[in-house]
Amino acid sequence: MEEIHKELTLERVYDAPLDLVWKAWTDPQMVVQWWAPNGVTNEINEWDVQPGGKLDLVMVAGKDLGKMAGQRWPMNGEFKEVDQQSKLSFTGNAVLNGKEVMQHLTTVTFEEKDGKTHMTVHIQVTKAIPEAAGPLAGMEMGWNQQLDKLGEFLRK
Repeated sequence: MEEIHKELTLERVYDAPLDLVWKAWTDPQMVVQWWAPNGVTNEINEWDVQPGGKLDLVMVAGKDLGKMAGQRWPMNGEFKEVDQQSKLSFTGNAVLNGKEVMQHLTTVTFEEKDGKTHMTVHIQVTKAIPEAAGPLAGMEMGWNQQLDKLGEFLRK
């Protein structure tokens, strides 16, 4: 796997209290309801939010994605930093056709202002192989859709 440096920073302001947004990121029963881009659901095998805790999930392409329907995209990693209601940091290893294709570090920061939650997500891709070209190309769109789904989930 070769070194690669791609970064993406996304910001959102949710009309929701910090404790709810934090819980949406840390409670696997809530994460499963919004994680993944449009047309994709997920299965969470492990989501142990503590330093050194593992994450293991599989995103599953739905019928809306046409020819990609039924494809499964595993991701595993480890939580690095967990600062209660302030910061989450975790590694992620994207797997495609049984092969690790990309490694990244994601850092999410949270701040409550006037009853709303300001959130910043910073993704740093550190390593990738050529097979990661598709996921890399769709990374910004996918994360934006995912964070929009989080906003919809918080409004319910």
